[in-house]
Amino acid sequence: MHWPTILFIAAVVAATAVELWLAARQVAAVEAHRDRIPEPFAGRLSAQDHRKAADYTVAKVRLGNIGTVINSAVILGLTVGGGIAALDGLWRRTGWAEPWLGLAVIATVAALVGVIGLPLSLWRTFRLEARFGFNRTTPMIFLADLGKGVLLAALIGGPLVLAVLVLMDRAGRWWWLAAFGCWLVVTLLITWAWPAFIAPLFNKFSPLEDASLKERIEALLARCGFRSSGVFVIDGSRRSAHGNAYFTGIGRHKRIVFFDTLLGQLAASEIEAVLAHELGHFRLHHVRQRLLVSFATMLAGFALLGWLAGRPAFYRVLGVPTPSPHAALLLFALAGPVALFFTTPVSSLWSRRHEFAADRFASKHASARELASALVKLYRDNASTLTPDPLYTAFYYSHPPALQRIARLTGDAPAA
Repeated sequence: MHWPTILFIAAVVAATAVELWLAARQVAAVEAHRDRIPEPFAGRLSAQDHRKAADYTVAKVRLGNIGTVINSAVILGLTVGGGIAALDGLWRRTGWAEPWLGLAVIATVAALVGVIGLPLSLWRTFRLEARFGFNRTTPMIFLADLGKGVLLAALIGGPLVLAVLVLMDRAGRWWWLAAFGCWLVVTLLITWAWPAFIAPLFNKFSPLEDASLKERIEALLARCGFRSSGVFVIDGSRRSAHGNAYFTGIGRHKRIVFFDTLLGQLAASEIEAVLAHELGHFRLHHVRQRLLVSFATMLAGFALLGWLAGRPAFYRVLGVPTPSPHAALLLFALAGPVALFFTTPVSSLWSRRHEFAADRFASKHASARELASALVKLYRDNASTLTPDPLYTAFYYSHPPALQRIARLTGDAPAA
Protein backbone atom coordinates (compact mmCIF):
# COMPACT_ATOMS: atom_id res chain seq x y z
CA MET A 1 0.00 0.00 0.00
CA HIS A 2 1.40 3.38 -1.04
CA TRP A 3 1.99 6.02 1.63
CA PRO A 4 -0.48 8.48 0.05
CA THR A 5 -3.15 5.77 0.34
CA ILE A 6 -2.31 5.35 4.02
CA LEU A 7 -2.48 9.13 4.41
CA PHE A 8 -5.95 9.23 2.81
CA ILE A 9 -7.22 6.43 5.06
CA ALA A 10 -5.75 8.24 8.08
CA ALA A 11 -7.53 11.45 7.04
CA VAL A 12 -10.89 9.66 6.80
CA VAL A 13 -10.34 7.98 10.17
CA ALA A 14 -9.21 11.27 11.75
CA ALA A 15 -12.24 13.17 10.43
CA THR A 16 -14.55 10.42 11.69
CA ALA A 17 -12.86 10.39 15.09
CA VAL A 18 -13.15 14.18 15.42
CA GLU A 19 -16.84 14.07 14.48
CA LEU A 20 -17.57 11.34 17.02
CA TRP A 21 -15.53 13.08 19.73
CA LEU A 22 -17.32 16.38 19.19
CA ALA A 23 -20.66 14.57 19.19
CA ALA A 24 -19.80 12.95 22.52
CA ARG A 25 -18.96 16.37 23.96
CA GLN A 26 -22.27 17.76 22.68
CA VAL A 27 -24.26 14.93 24.24
CA ALA A 28 -22.45 15.30 27.56
CA ALA A 29 -22.99 19.08 27.67
CA VAL A 30 -26.68 18.85 26.80
CA GLU A 31 -27.39 16.03 29.25
CA ALA A 32 -25.51 17.82 32.05
CA HIS A 33 -27.87 20.82 31.75
CA ARG A 34 -31.03 18.86 30.96
CA ASP A 35 -32.77 19.81 34.21
CA ARG A 36 -31.53 23.39 34.52
CA ILE A 37 -32.99 26.19 32.40
CA PRO A 38 -30.49 28.99 31.63
CA GLU A 39 -31.32 32.22 33.43
CA PRO A 40 -32.30 34.34 30.38
CA PHE A 41 -34.91 31.72 29.52
CA ALA A 42 -36.27 31.22 33.04
CA GLY A 43 -39.96 32.06 33.02
CA ARG A 44 -40.11 31.92 29.23
CA LEU A 45 -39.51 28.19 28.85
CA SER A 46 -41.07 25.34 30.81
CA ALA A 47 -38.96 22.58 32.33
CA GLN A 48 -40.77 20.12 30.07
CA ASP A 49 -39.84 22.09 26.93
CA HIS A 50 -36.22 22.35 28.07
CA ARG A 51 -35.96 18.61 28.68
CA LYS A 52 -37.62 17.91 25.33
CA ALA A 53 -35.02 20.08 23.56
CA ALA A 54 -32.22 18.24 25.35
CA ASP A 55 -33.59 14.80 24.49
CA TYR A 56 -34.27 15.80 20.88
CA THR A 57 -30.73 17.16 20.46
CA VAL A 58 -29.17 14.03 21.94
CA ALA A 59 -31.30 11.78 19.73
CA LYS A 60 -30.30 13.71 16.61
CA VAL A 61 -26.61 13.62 17.51
CA ARG A 62 -26.66 9.89 18.15
CA LEU A 63 -28.44 9.22 14.88
CA GLY A 64 -25.90 11.49 13.22
CA ASN A 65 -23.11 9.33 14.65
CA ILE A 66 -24.50 6.35 12.78
CA GLY A 67 -24.59 8.42 9.60
CA THR A 68 -20.99 9.53 10.16
CA VAL A 69 -19.72 5.96 10.47
CA ILE A 70 -21.74 4.80 7.45
CA ASN A 71 -20.53 7.73 5.35
CA SER A 72 -16.89 7.02 6.19
CA ALA A 73 -17.33 3.34 5.41
CA VAL A 74 -18.92 4.20 2.07
CA ILE A 75 -16.03 6.56 1.17
CA LEU A 76 -13.41 3.95 1.99
CA GLY A 77 -15.39 1.14 0.38
CA LEU A 78 -15.87 2.99 -2.91
CA THR A 79 -12.27 4.26 -3.11
CA VAL A 80 -9.47 2.17 -1.61
CA GLY A 81 -11.92 -0.68 -1.04
CA GLY A 82 -12.32 -1.08 -4.79
CA GLY A 83 -16.01 -0.24 -5.14
CA ILE A 84 -15.61 2.24 -8.00
CA ALA A 85 -13.12 -0.05 -9.74
CA ALA A 86 -15.56 -2.98 -9.52
CA LEU A 87 -18.51 -0.98 -10.87
CA ASP A 88 -16.29 0.43 -13.62
CA GLY A 89 -15.26 -3.09 -14.60
CA LEU A 90 -18.86 -4.28 -14.72
CA TRP A 91 -20.01 -1.45 -16.97
CA ARG A 92 -17.01 -1.84 -19.29
CA ARG A 93 -18.35 -5.28 -20.21
CA THR A 94 -21.16 -3.52 -22.08
CA GLY A 95 -18.63 -2.18 -24.56
CA TRP A 96 -19.86 1.37 -24.08
CA ALA A 97 -17.45 4.24 -24.61
CA GLU A 98 -17.23 7.66 -22.98
CA PRO A 99 -19.25 9.62 -22.11
CA TRP A 100 -22.06 7.05 -21.76
CA LEU A 101 -19.86 4.62 -19.86
CA GLY A 102 -18.95 7.35 -17.38
CA LEU A 103 -22.54 8.48 -16.99
CA ALA A 104 -23.62 4.90 -16.23
CA VAL A 105 -20.90 4.41 -13.61
CA ILE A 106 -21.60 7.75 -11.92
CA ALA A 107 -25.37 7.10 -11.91
CA THR A 108 -24.80 3.66 -10.38
CA VAL A 109 -22.59 5.06 -7.62
CA ALA A 110 -25.14 7.83 -6.91
CA ALA A 111 -27.97 5.29 -6.74
CA LEU A 112 -25.93 3.02 -4.45
CA VAL A 113 -25.12 5.88 -2.07
CA GLY A 114 -28.79 6.93 -2.08
CA VAL A 115 -30.00 3.42 -1.26
CA ILE A 116 -27.47 3.10 1.58
CA GLY A 117 -28.66 6.39 3.08
CA LEU A 118 -32.38 5.67 2.67
CA PRO A 119 -32.92 3.65 5.89
CA LEU A 120 -31.40 6.43 7.98
CA SER A 121 -33.62 9.00 6.27
CA LEU A 122 -36.69 6.87 6.95
CA TRP A 123 -35.71 6.44 10.58
CA ARG A 124 -35.10 10.17 11.02
CA THR A 125 -38.47 11.08 9.52
CA PHE A 126 -40.81 8.40 10.83
CA ARG A 127 -39.18 7.52 14.15
CA LEU A 128 -37.05 10.36 15.50
CA GLU A 129 -39.10 13.31 14.25
CA ALA A 130 -42.35 11.49 15.00
CA ARG A 131 -41.19 10.63 18.54
CA PHE A 132 -40.83 14.34 19.36
CA GLY A 133 -44.04 15.38 17.64
CA PHE A 134 -42.52 17.10 14.62
CA ASN A 135 -43.19 14.73 11.74
CA ARG A 136 -46.28 15.23 9.60
CA THR A 137 -44.90 13.55 6.49
CA THR A 138 -46.95 10.59 5.30
CA PRO A 139 -45.37 7.62 3.49
CA MET A 140 -46.99 8.83 0.26
CA ILE A 141 -45.52 12.33 0.62
CA PHE A 142 -42.12 10.83 1.43
CA LEU A 143 -42.20 8.60 -1.65
CA ALA A 144 -43.44 11.45 -3.85
CA ASP A 145 -40.66 13.76 -2.63
CA LEU A 146 -38.11 11.01 -3.18
CA GLY A 147 -39.35 10.38 -6.71
CA LYS A 148 -39.36 14.07 -7.60
CA GLY A 149 -35.85 14.47 -6.19
CA VAL A 150 -34.53 11.57 -8.25
CA LEU A 151 -36.25 12.89 -11.37
CA LEU A 152 -34.82 16.40 -10.90
CA ALA A 153 -31.36 14.95 -10.30
CA ALA A 154 -31.64 13.00 -13.54
CA LEU A 155 -33.01 15.92 -15.58
CA ILE A 156 -30.58 18.53 -14.24
CA GLY A 157 -27.60 16.60 -12.94
CA GLY A 158 -27.52 14.08 -15.77
CA PRO A 159 -26.95 16.55 -18.63
CA LEU A 160 -24.45 18.52 -16.52
CA VAL A 161 -22.39 15.41 -15.74
CA LEU A 162 -22.61 14.35 -19.38
CA ALA A 163 -21.34 17.76 -20.53
CA VAL A 164 -18.43 17.67 -18.06
CA LEU A 165 -17.45 14.15 -19.17
CA VAL A 166 -17.46 15.24 -22.82
CA LEU A 167 -15.30 18.26 -21.99
CA MET A 168 -12.87 16.14 -19.98
CA ASP A 169 -12.53 13.73 -22.88
CA ARG A 170 -12.34 16.19 -25.78
CA ALA A 171 -11.64 19.78 -24.69
CA GLY A 172 -7.92 19.50 -23.98
CA ARG A 173 -5.95 20.70 -20.98
CA TRP A 174 -8.29 23.63 -20.21
CA TRP A 175 -11.39 21.47 -20.02
CA TRP A 176 -11.82 22.34 -16.34
CA LEU A 177 -12.40 26.02 -17.11
CA ALA A 178 -15.18 25.19 -19.59
CA ALA A 179 -16.63 22.70 -17.09
CA PHE A 180 -16.71 25.39 -14.41
CA GLY A 181 -18.56 27.64 -16.85
CA CYS A 182 -21.16 24.92 -17.43
CA TRP A 183 -21.58 24.41 -13.69
CA LEU A 184 -21.92 28.16 -13.12
CA VAL A 185 -24.61 28.54 -15.80
CA VAL A 186 -26.61 25.59 -14.44
CA THR A 187 -26.33 26.90 -10.87
CA LEU A 188 -27.61 30.35 -11.85
CA LEU A 189 -30.44 28.84 -13.89
CA ILE A 190 -31.52 26.67 -10.96
CA THR A 191 -31.41 29.66 -8.60
CA TRP A 192 -33.55 31.63 -11.05
CA ALA A 193 -35.99 28.77 -11.70
CA TRP A 194 -36.30 27.53 -8.13
CA PRO A 195 -39.04 29.85 -6.80
CA ALA A 196 -41.31 29.69 -9.85
CA PHE A 197 -40.82 26.19 -11.24
CA ILE A 198 -38.96 23.82 -8.88
CA ALA A 199 -40.07 24.65 -5.34
CA PRO A 200 -43.81 24.50 -6.28
CA LEU A 201 -43.27 20.83 -7.18
CA PHE A 202 -42.82 20.16 -3.46
CA ASN A 203 -44.93 22.81 -1.74
CA LYS A 204 -47.99 24.92 -2.40
CA PHE A 205 -47.19 28.65 -2.50
CA SER A 206 -49.97 31.08 -1.60
CA PRO A 207 -49.85 34.89 -1.42
CA LEU A 208 -49.86 36.21 2.14
CA GLU A 209 -53.51 36.97 2.95
CA ASP A 210 -53.12 38.74 6.30
CA ALA A 211 -53.61 42.34 5.16
CA SER A 212 -52.21 44.00 8.30
CA LEU A 213 -49.12 41.76 8.35
CA LYS A 214 -48.60 42.29 4.62
CA GLU A 215 -48.79 46.06 5.10
CA ARG A 216 -46.28 45.83 7.94
CA ILE A 217 -43.90 43.77 5.82
CA GLU A 218 -44.18 46.13 2.86
CA ALA A 219 -43.34 49.07 5.13
CA LEU A 220 -40.29 47.21 6.39
CA LEU A 221 -39.17 46.42 2.83
CA ALA A 222 -39.50 50.10 1.93
CA ARG A 223 -37.42 51.15 4.98
CA CYS A 224 -34.71 48.65 4.05
CA GLY A 225 -34.74 49.48 0.35
CA PHE A 226 -35.56 45.91 -0.67
CA ARG A 227 -37.66 44.82 -3.64
CA SER A 228 -39.26 41.42 -4.03
CA SER A 229 -41.71 39.77 -6.41
CA GLY A 230 -44.06 38.90 -3.56
CA VAL A 231 -44.59 37.54 -0.06
CA PHE A 232 -45.73 33.92 0.01
CA VAL A 233 -46.77 31.27 2.51
CA ILE A 234 -46.00 27.59 1.93
CA ASP A 235 -47.70 24.58 3.44
CA GLY A 236 -44.71 23.43 5.47
CA SER A 237 -47.10 21.92 8.00
CA ARG A 238 -47.77 19.06 5.54
CA ARG A 239 -44.31 17.68 6.35
CA SER A 240 -43.16 19.07 9.69
CA ALA A 241 -44.13 21.14 12.70
CA HIS A 242 -40.86 23.08 12.46
CA GLY A 243 -41.18 26.72 11.43
CA ASN A 244 -38.95 28.63 9.04
CA ALA A 245 -38.69 31.59 6.66
CA TYR A 246 -36.37 32.26 3.77
CA PHE A 247 -35.62 34.26 0.63
CA THR A 248 -35.36 32.59 -2.74
CA GLY A 249 -34.57 33.68 -6.28
CA ILE A 250 -32.19 36.26 -7.71
CA GLY A 251 -32.44 39.74 -9.21
CA ARG A 252 -36.00 40.99 -9.55
CA HIS A 253 -37.40 37.51 -8.99
CA LYS A 254 -36.68 37.34 -5.25
CA ARG A 255 -39.48 35.97 -3.09
CA ILE A 256 -40.07 36.17 0.64
CA VAL A 257 -41.40 32.84 1.89
CA PHE A 258 -42.91 32.02 5.29
CA PHE A 259 -43.80 28.55 6.50
CA ASP A 260 -47.40 28.43 7.67
CA THR A 261 -46.10 26.92 10.91
CA LEU A 262 -43.98 30.02 11.55
CA LEU A 263 -46.94 32.35 11.10
CA GLY A 264 -48.79 30.33 13.70
CA GLN A 265 -45.93 30.60 16.20
CA LEU A 266 -45.09 34.30 16.10
CA ALA A 267 -46.86 37.62 16.56
CA ALA A 268 -46.82 40.19 13.75
CA SER A 269 -44.14 42.31 15.43
CA GLU A 270 -41.96 39.23 15.89
CA ILE A 271 -42.39 38.20 12.25
CA GLU A 272 -41.35 41.70 11.22
CA ALA A 273 -38.19 41.44 13.35
CA VAL A 274 -37.30 38.00 11.93
CA LEU A 275 -37.76 39.32 8.41
CA ALA A 276 -35.61 42.35 9.23
CA HIS A 277 -32.84 39.94 10.23
CA GLU A 278 -33.11 38.11 6.90
CA LEU A 279 -33.13 41.42 5.03
CA GLY A 280 -29.92 42.26 6.84
CA HIS A 281 -28.16 39.43 5.07
CA PHE A 282 -29.07 40.99 1.73
CA ARG A 283 -28.40 44.62 2.61
CA LEU A 284 -25.04 43.73 4.18
CA HIS A 285 -24.14 41.71 1.06
CA HIS A 286 -23.77 38.44 2.96
CA VAL A 287 -25.58 36.50 0.26
CA ARG A 288 -23.37 37.98 -2.46
CA GLN A 289 -20.22 37.26 -0.45
CA ARG A 290 -21.21 33.64 0.10
CA LEU A 291 -22.00 33.20 -3.58
CA LEU A 292 -18.65 34.64 -4.61
CA VAL A 293 -16.81 32.43 -2.15
CA SER A 294 -18.68 29.36 -3.36
CA PHE A 295 -17.90 30.26 -6.98
CA ALA A 296 -14.22 30.81 -6.16
CA THR A 297 -14.10 27.52 -4.26
CA MET A 298 -15.66 25.63 -7.16
CA LEU A 299 -13.27 27.26 -9.63
CA ALA A 300 -10.31 26.21 -7.48
CA GLY A 301 -11.83 22.74 -7.19
CA PHE A 302 -12.18 22.35 -10.95
CA ALA A 303 -8.62 23.61 -11.44
CA LEU A 304 -7.31 21.08 -8.93
CA LEU A 305 -9.33 18.33 -10.55
CA GLY A 306 -7.93 19.34 -13.93
CA TRP A 307 -4.43 18.84 -12.54
CA LEU A 308 -5.17 15.57 -10.74
CA ALA A 309 -7.11 13.99 -13.60
CA GLY A 310 -3.97 13.81 -15.74
CA ARG A 311 -1.93 11.97 -13.12
CA PRO A 312 -2.25 8.15 -12.98
CA ALA A 313 -1.02 8.14 -9.37
CA PHE A 314 -4.21 9.95 -8.32
CA TYR A 315 -6.29 6.96 -9.40
CA ARG A 316 -3.94 4.28 -8.02
CA VAL A 317 -3.74 5.94 -4.61
CA LEU A 318 -7.55 5.94 -4.32
CA GLY A 319 -8.11 2.39 -5.50
CA VAL A 320 -8.86 2.75 -9.22
CA PRO A 321 -6.32 1.04 -11.54
CA THR A 322 -7.77 2.40 -14.81
CA PRO A 323 -7.80 6.20 -15.21
CA SER A 324 -10.93 7.70 -16.75
CA PRO A 325 -12.88 10.97 -16.65
CA HIS A 326 -15.71 9.46 -14.62
CA ALA A 327 -13.31 7.90 -12.11
CA ALA A 328 -11.63 11.29 -11.65
CA LEU A 329 -15.00 12.95 -10.94
CA LEU A 330 -16.09 10.26 -8.49
CA LEU A 331 -12.79 10.12 -6.61
CA PHE A 332 -12.64 13.89 -6.31
CA ALA A 333 -16.26 14.05 -5.13
CA LEU A 334 -15.55 11.46 -2.43
CA ALA A 335 -12.11 12.61 -1.31
CA GLY A 336 -12.75 16.36 -1.49
CA PRO A 337 -15.13 16.59 1.48
CA VAL A 338 -12.62 14.72 3.64
CA ALA A 339 -10.07 17.50 3.15
CA LEU A 340 -12.67 20.27 3.42
CA PHE A 341 -14.00 18.85 6.69
CA PHE A 342 -11.11 20.40 8.57
CA THR A 343 -12.01 23.86 7.27
CA THR A 344 -15.52 23.63 8.77
CA PRO A 345 -14.72 25.80 11.84
CA VAL A 346 -13.61 28.67 9.59
CA SER A 347 -16.81 28.72 7.54
CA SER A 348 -18.88 28.31 10.71
CA LEU A 349 -17.17 31.28 12.35
CA TRP A 350 -17.73 33.42 9.26
CA SER A 351 -21.42 32.47 9.21
CA ARG A 352 -21.89 33.26 12.92
CA ARG A 353 -20.39 36.71 12.40
CA HIS A 354 -22.86 37.30 9.58
CA GLU A 355 -25.71 36.31 11.90
CA PHE A 356 -24.61 38.78 14.58
CA ALA A 357 -24.35 41.51 11.92
CA ALA A 358 -27.84 40.69 10.63
CA ASP A 359 -29.15 40.88 14.20
CA ARG A 360 -27.66 44.37 14.54
CA PHE A 361 -29.29 45.37 11.25
CA ALA A 362 -32.64 44.07 12.50
CA SER A 363 -32.25 46.05 15.71
CA LYS A 364 -32.00 49.26 13.68
CA HIS A 365 -34.97 48.60 11.38
CA ALA A 366 -37.29 46.69 13.72
CA SER A 367 -37.41 45.82 17.42
CA ALA A 368 -34.46 43.99 18.99
CA ARG A 369 -36.69 42.88 21.85
CA GLU A 370 -39.25 41.44 19.45
CA LEU A 371 -36.49 39.56 17.62
CA ALA A 372 -35.26 38.19 20.94
CA SER A 373 -38.82 37.19 21.81
CA ALA A 374 -39.21 35.46 18.44
CA LEU A 375 -35.95 33.57 18.95
CA VAL A 376 -37.13 32.31 22.34
CA LYS A 377 -40.30 30.96 20.75
CA LEU A 378 -38.44 29.43 17.81
CA TYR A 379 -35.90 27.72 20.06
CA ARG A 380 -38.76 26.43 22.19
CA ASP A 381 -41.04 25.27 19.38
CA ASN A 382 -38.21 23.72 17.35
CA ALA A 383 -36.74 22.05 20.45
CA SER A 384 -33.30 23.57 19.92
CA THR A 385 -30.86 23.09 22.77
CA LEU A 386 -29.88 26.15 24.79
CA THR A 387 -26.76 24.53 26.27
CA PRO A 388 -24.52 23.28 23.44
CA ASP A 389 -20.91 22.32 23.97
CA PRO A 390 -18.58 25.28 23.18
CA LEU A 391 -16.23 23.25 20.96
CA TYR A 392 -19.10 21.62 19.10
CA THR A 393 -20.59 25.07 18.60
CA ALA A 394 -17.30 26.53 17.34
CA PHE A 395 -16.88 23.68 14.87
CA TYR A 396 -20.39 23.26 13.47
CA TYR A 397 -22.81 26.04 14.39
CA SER A 398 -23.63 28.40 11.53
CA HIS A 399 -25.75 30.46 13.95
CA PRO A 400 -24.58 31.75 17.35
CA PRO A 401 -25.94 29.90 20.40
CA ALA A 402 -29.25 31.19 21.70
CA LEU A 403 -27.85 32.67 24.91
CA GLN A 404 -25.27 34.76 23.05
CA ARG A 405 -27.76 36.08 20.49
CA ILE A 406 -30.41 37.01 23.01
CA ALA A 407 -27.87 38.60 25.39
CA ARG A 408 -26.67 40.87 22.60
CA LEU A 409 -30.17 41.68 21.40
CA THR A 410 -31.56 42.55 24.80
CA GLY A 411 -28.42 44.55 25.57
CA ASP A 412 -28.78 46.52 22.32
CA ALA A 413 -32.51 47.05 22.66
CA PRO A 414 -33.66 50.51 23.78
CA ALA A 415 -35.16 50.81 27.20
CA ALA A 416 -38.92 50.46 27.33
